[in-house]
This record gives sequence, C-alpha cells and structure tokens, in this order.
Amino acid sequence: MSGIQWSDGAPIYRQLKERVIAMMLDGQLKPGDALPSVRQVAAEYQLNPITVSRAYQELADEALVEKRRGLGMYVTEEASRKLLGNERERFLTEEWPQVLERIRLLGLTPEELLREGDSA
Repeated sequence: MSGIQWSDGAPIYRQLKERVIAMMLDGQLKPGDALPSVRQVAAEYQLNPITVSRAYQELADEALVEKRRGLGMYVTEEASRKLLGNERERFLTEEWPQVLERIRLLGLTPEELLREGDSA
C-alpha cells in the first residue's frame, strides 16, 4: 500500500478501502492473503487506528475479507469474483453509455473500432 496520497474529496477510510480493493483487482492481494494489521497501517500512514478499522470492517461487511480470530484479516476466496462482477456492472451502467455516446458523436463504425483495436 505504499505511496498513498490522501485527497480531501472523500473520507480517508473510504480511500483506504478503495486502495485495498484496487490491490485485490490488480492481483497484489490474492485470496488467502493477509491484510496488513490495523496497527501497522495506522503507524505507517499516521492514521487513527479507528479509521483503518472502519475501512477493514466495510471490506468484511462486503465479504471481501474475513477476520480470523487472533490472526487478522484475510482476503476471501470469492473476493476477486465479487469485485470483478461489481466492476463489470459499474462499467456497463456508468461508463459504457458514455463511450457509446462518444462513438455515436464521432460517427465511428464497428469496423473502424475493430480495425483500430487490432492495430493496438
């Protein structure tokens, strides 16, 4: 989780949660991997441990991580599948309509798009 830049636009716990999710999607955190301890993250990023706990609790509430008593938090086996499904749904409902509109405005044909995609 090194190199995190906190922004003023969202609560830090939410930014931390999103960073952990990004690490799961990127494969940096795989099913069965342990998350850094609350104390470790709080100390490294000079955060209140309650802030870190809140981020971790939201991940647990979404069944992306599980708490193992006395051991810490671990990425669940179904985390990748859930996240990929959520991201696909978000893309199709939020981003894809904008992409389609841009394609329509530019007058691009499916053939042009496929031809450009093949050359990339």
